[in-house]
Amino acid sequence: MRKFLGAICTAAMVMGGAGAALAEGKVIHMGTMSWEDLTPITGITKKVLEDKGYTVEVTEFSEWGIAFAAMTRGDIDIMASQTDYVAHDYWTKNMTALEKISPVSHGLYQAFAVPSYVDIASIEDLNANADKFGAKIIGIEPGSGLMRDAATAVEDYGLDLELVEGSTGAMTAALKSAADRKDWIVVTVWTPSWMMLKYDLKFLADPKGVFPGPQSYYWVGAKGFSAANPAAREAIASVYVPLEDITAINAAVNDGKTMDQAVADWLAAHADLVSRWEDIKAE
Repeated sequence: MRKFLGAICTAAMVMGGAGAALAEGKVIHMGTMSWEDLTPITGITKKVLEDKGYTVEVTEFSEWGIAFAAMTRGDIDIMASQTDYVAHDYWTKNMTALEKISPVSHGLYQAFAVPSYVDIASIEDLNANADKFGAKIIGIEPGSGLMRDAATAVEDYGLDLELVEGSTGAMTAALKSAADRKDWIVVTVWTPSWMMLKYDLKFLADPKGVFPGPQSYYWVGAKGFSAANPAAREAIASVYVPLEDITAINAAVNDGKTMDQAVADWLAAHADLVSRWEDIKAE
């Protein structure tokens, strides 16, 4: 996953936005995981808050446990998270000290996928075609939630294919090599990801429901944040970034743009929408 290293350029303060910020807390400490699905959400929401007059300081984390601990301590105020699945254990452990602020996207999904030219549609089709896949399912890092679910799927479906542990980079390299030659390959992958666009992947149907359904992204914060910062809460709650847009931003990054450039281009292309978000005011 690519890191969100820079800051989106701060817009000039308008009097109403600046007044709201000063009336509450002038600085908002925002956390983010350095992952490709969360960095666009972070950058876009940061810009909306800055346009409302807030100073937003972003801290990056590489592990959920550290990020949630920082929020419960008060080191950061808010963070976008997939509390229903990817970060569910951390949310459950810390939820008495935290609050959900608002949903910001929906559709996170992780499962087995194949290139669109592969003529199967379901996990149940894998065994009959095991030889075409080299009797392997190409996985990612061991211990990840996706790999745990993948191992369960291999067992529940009685698959005769080996689940190969490795890394996201190794999986991506294997996928590229197979796609270039139009070879059959099955991988563990997720959406939103630039890989879904780049390699025209399709998820295999999961009739046993081993892999959790599409999940939502939420802004979460230290308990009491919304009550203490109603104008900031309304600005945050106004933002909604469709999964397709997150995927497109990361596809642009994969094609050579920096994350800052890709987010800035998205903001410019959606200026009317962003201005409507910024017109929303707290009661």
